[in-house]
Amino acid sequence: MNVFIPVEDVGKAIEFYGLPVKFRDGDRFALLEGGIGLAGPDEHLTGSTAVCLKAEDLARAVQDLLDRGGALVRGPEAGPHETRAVLRDPSGNLFVLYSPGGSQ
Repeated sequence: MNVFIPVEDVGKAIEFYGLPVKFRDGDRFALLEGGIGLAGPDEHLTGSTAVCLKAEDLARAVQDLLDRGGALVRGPEAGPHETRAVLRDPSGNLFVLYSPGGSQ
């Protein structure tokens, strides 16, 4: 599980949070220690901070969550490093569900 934070400048956000960088894709995205994902403007999926959950079978996981009262907001779609979908839980909270593998 990661926390997805949309930011305007990934480099400045890395400096602000001051945590070691585990992965960085230029100005698009950085994953910091502790599960903090900093998403640059090209990767703003939710418009606000959101939990990101990994699913081995994205289509199955999305359908299961829809069957339990969730709502699909966006996707599934191929991202640069993952396939992802944005959903809303029954309380209205947005979250991102992803599985490894994307368009690159």
